[in-house]
Amino acid sequence: MGRYRTRLTVLAALLAAMAVPVWAAPAIDIATYKGADREQLLLAGARKEGKVAFYSGMIENQALRPLVEAFKKKYPFLAVEYWRGDSRGLVQKTLTERRANRVIGDIVESTGGAEVLIKAGAVQAFSSPASAMYPAAYVDKNFMWAASRLNYFGVAYNTRQVSAADVPKSYQDLLNPKWRGQIAWRADSEVGAGLFIASVLQSMGKAAGEAYLQKLSAQRIVNYAGSARALVDRVGEGEYRLALEIYAHHPLISKAKGAPLDTQMLNPATSSLSTIQLVKGAPHPHAAMLMIDFVLSKEGQETLRAAQYLSPNPNVAPDPSLTKIIPRLAGFKETVITPELMFASRNESNALFQKYFR
Repeated sequence: MGRYRTRLTVLAALLAAMAVPVWAAPAIDIATYKGADREQLLLAGARKEGKVAFYSGMIENQALRPLVEAFKKKYPFLAVEYWRGDSRGLVQKTLTERRANRVIGDIVESTGGAEVLIKAGAVQAFSSPASAMYPAAYVDKNFMWAASRLNYFGVAYNTRQVSAADVPKSYQDLLNPKWRGQIAWRADSEVGAGLFIASVLQSMGKAAGEAYLQKLSAQRIVNYAGSARALVDRVGEGEYRLALEIYAHHPLISKAKGAPLDTQMLNPATSSLSTIQLVKGAPHPHAAMLMIDFVLSKEGQETLRAAQYLSPNPNVAPDPSLTKIIPRLAGFKETVITPELMFASRNESNALFQKYFR
């Protein structure tokens, strides 16, 4: 009798487990699931979740809002709550939610924050069929991130104040005394002064790189505290003649609208990846994976291309107007700062910034 009851108990447990809807599976399961019915399961789960929260560093009106609208058009049953911030703000918001045990965000898309979130245990591995076609360098080996954007950095300059012939074209040109007090960069950003310093050390070596930075400090570079886009606007207004380590496409967008701005790439040029990540314990994991798939897909990347962003998707060619800022197309060298390298160099870069530029 006891053995019979035991069998009934086991059978009941199995039946109960089978009765649990698939969409209720833990996020880690659906995040890495690769079965043939993956799309069906994502859609079913997303319909029950009803929304997704997306944190991003994209410029709101130029790219973030059009991307969200395109996603909502494809999945009209999902509401999208988005929050735009710089890399540090995105990381801080995500980690604050984690410490409070109140996770709100599902996805983080940032430039420079990926490795910090990985080390903090704030994100989890995921698998997207869209990223399967990406070059290996654009997908984390442990699948903790995939590249959402390619970024190239250059010198923004005011074309009314600086001629194309006169603008600095090399790192040594930046040391010319005539630029003293005329150059600005973002001081408190992983993709401003910190990225410039990391790139110099990577391309020149530590000893030669620090010697160069010491010379550059004589130029009295202005430490700007606003956003990258705002700094470009300040250059266009004539407040600064040059700005260093600027997203190279930003001045070109303004130039096309009539602003006195242009971009000059240094050789070697700095490049980095913006990444998309799934938050650990995301409250809407199915909707989150649908959105990650969309952002990485040809459809999503073409939406960003229309905003003059550069795509890591091999099936999405760059806008022809941006050819001059892409090293492999423009014929100059490139210093790639990966998320791992950006994280590993942050303390050294900050120490050198404090030593020479504060």
